[in-house]
Amino acid sequence: MATKKYTSVEICAGAGGQALGVEMAGFEHKALVEIDEAACATLRLNRPQWNVLGMDINHVQGAWFGDVDLLAGGVPCPPFSVAGKQLGEKDERNLFPQAIRLVSEIKPKAVMLENVRGIFDPQFDGYRDWIGSELAKLGYKTYWNLLQASEYGVSQLRPRALCVALRKDLNVEFEWPMASLFPAKSVGELLYDLMKSEGWQGAEAWRDAANEIAPTLVGGSKKHGGADLGPTRARKKWASLGVDGSGLADDVPRADFQGLPKLTIRMAARIQGFPDGWKFYGKKTTAYRQIGNAFPPPVAQAVAVSIKKCLQQSSKKNEKENTSAHYGRTYKVS
Repeated sequence: MATKKYTSVEICAGAGGQALGVEMAGFEHKALVEIDEAACATLRLNRPQWNVLGMDINHVQGAWFGDVDLLAGGVPCPPFSVAGKQLGEKDERNLFPQAIRLVSEIKPKAVMLENVRGIFDPQFDGYRDWIGSELAKLGYKTYWNLLQASEYGVSQLRPRALCVALRKDLNVEFEWPMASLFPAKSVGELLYDLMKSEGWQGAEAWRDAANEIAPTLVGGSKKHGGADLGPTRARKKWASLGVDGSGLADDVPRADFQGLPKLTIRMAARIQGFPDGWKFYGKKTTAYRQIGNAFPPPVAQAVAVSIKKCLQQSSKKNEKENTSAHYGRTYKVS
């Protein structure tokens, strides 16, 4: 018997961190919606077969997609980020209402929306309740949680807020994924092979000293920063790991390199949980912004796997009920 294929639609897809994780969990994307041209180019570069819609989510219509198992996306973070003004629902970049509109039009079996941990701040308690109540009106039960990326193998302190909703008629309860049995690698362990690839003589000592996971990758804003690893506090943390956070390097250290090395785009992507084969369109700053704004694929995969288990449980329940109903019928014999 053929294995059932589960489908998804991704909104605010960015450079594909969440989409890649959802794909690894076994979902096939019907479409990916992203307004940024460079990010769209990245998606097409890595997955030419994906249906990438380079457009504003406000203009997307749910009727385009037919039956969908999962609606997923990382709606913009600035409205809830402590790095911004935290205007929440008053911020014009807040796209939760558009996501809820698409839920009402698509009626997927499950929803998975990612955001920054700031949405759990007390001033947004009411707004989270509003999101839950709107989804409840549409027939969904909502689950919120704050997941730490390092618990799922990502070598980075990156807490992310997750909102998962399941259609009530599935008659199943969602369970958050268990943390990985294996601890995340330190920055030194993770990047040693890249740091030594051009024969840098100090690579081994650097690896031993960089014995913690990375701080949160930041610097992805178009208004503030560029290809650097964040403000002063973040750079100090990077310096304690033997990394110069003032910018990114074009290449790995040479044999005679002295001082603190900078990360390359490939190193930053690896810290974010992207596989080495994933390419990023654009020059250094453009590529780094895509990486800095991404949802780590391993975390997305873990949550999507838990969602798929719920869909499978629901299918088995329906099959069992249909079978019981069939054999429980009373047939009239003429």
